[in-house]
Amino acid sequence: MSYRQHAALALAAILTGAGASLLAEPVSNDGPASQGGALAPQDNPTRVLEASLLTDIESLIDRLADRRVIFVGEHHDRYEDHLNQLAVIQGLHARGKSLAIGLEMFQQPYQADIDAYLAGEIDEPDFLRRTQYFDRWRFDYRLYRPILHFARERGIPVIALNLESELTRKVGDSGIGGLSEEERARIPAEIDRENLAYRARIEAIFKHHPTEQQANFEHFLDVQLLWDEGMAERAARYLAEHPERTLVVISGGGHVEYGQGIPKRLMRRQPVPMAILLNGNQRTPDPAAADFFLYPQSAELPPSGKLGVMLNSDMTGEGLLVDGLADDSGAKAAGLRAGDRILRVDDQPIRSYADIRIALMDARPGRTVPVEVARNRLIGAEERLTLEVELR
Repeated sequence: MSYRQHAALALAAILTGAGASLLAEPVSNDGPASQGGALAPQDNPTRVLEASLLTDIESLIDRLADRRVIFVGEHHDRYEDHLNQLAVIQGLHARGKSLAIGLEMFQQPYQADIDAYLAGEIDEPDFLRRTQYFDRWRFDYRLYRPILHFARERGIPVIALNLESELTRKVGDSGIGGLSEEERARIPAEIDRENLAYRARIEAIFKHHPTEQQANFEHFLDVQLLWDEGMAERAARYLAEHPERTLVVISGGGHVEYGQGIPKRLMRRQPVPMAILLNGNQRTPDPAAADFFLYPQSAELPPSGKLGVMLNSDMTGEGLLVDGLADDSGAKAAGLRAGDRILRVDDQPIRSYADIRIALMDARPGRTVPVEVARNRLIGAEERLTLEVELR
């Protein structure tokens, strides 16, 4: 059995109406208790999922064929979620759909760099540097690489959905009111604050942060609204400009569940048929939360090798400064020290944090790589050494 069949063998098609979940809110189970405080059965509703409704990814693709936008929520670090995203994209493409892929992971100012990569004008390392992927997202790029490779091979546009983090960081500090006139021109003009269920959900997330990280809730809410409205506006603009395209939106599940984040805000701008897909593992299937729940088997990427160093990525000049080393570090065992500057890993010159991540992306634990460092001496010019480091 192939992964695409096996990973979602227990997929549950919860809703049948197009866009139905976009109009629903979470259902409260509050009800009157029977005498003495004990619950009666009708006060504790039970949802029933009929086993005969269980189907697979191929059947799901057939159900999605008439939707203009498909939201595929993810846990950012779960490989199985990304495999399902790829399966949906491949299935729709195989059925002749003219696709585009919208990604939360890339920020709007870097659209030209994405286009250049898809057109074959720049290679993958240059693409990752130019989009500042490792500084702005940092989750293992290998999770998204097959999707981007498929898009490049098949000529499928990829759309950077997210606002630049410089804006959202400033809003987190001072709210939308703290933006300059020029900065306000780069955010959506229309921001809907009327959804009380959305506000309550964001407030519950806010309260789970450590107390010392809880600053101004209204600023925190402003950031969430900017993310969701910004991605919805960018997606809506693309749909209006490309009426022949079906858009697959890939984002964190929190941006799409219950339709409250991106979907309703996109629907407000472009009322088109939509569907929401979420990983159903470790959550109660709620028909208000998504149109389809997927139940993939857990999957893991093979680990990539690590040097075992803590780096100072703020320094300027040649190389990256080593601030410290882990106790079980292969770099420490090879003789690297705090204060060394890493100049080269294998055949990759090191000028930024991205260069380190690119150099080690496909390296496996146990492999030995040459690492060139510059080391200051108490007297005289700095020393340059090449050390053989076993990746851990």
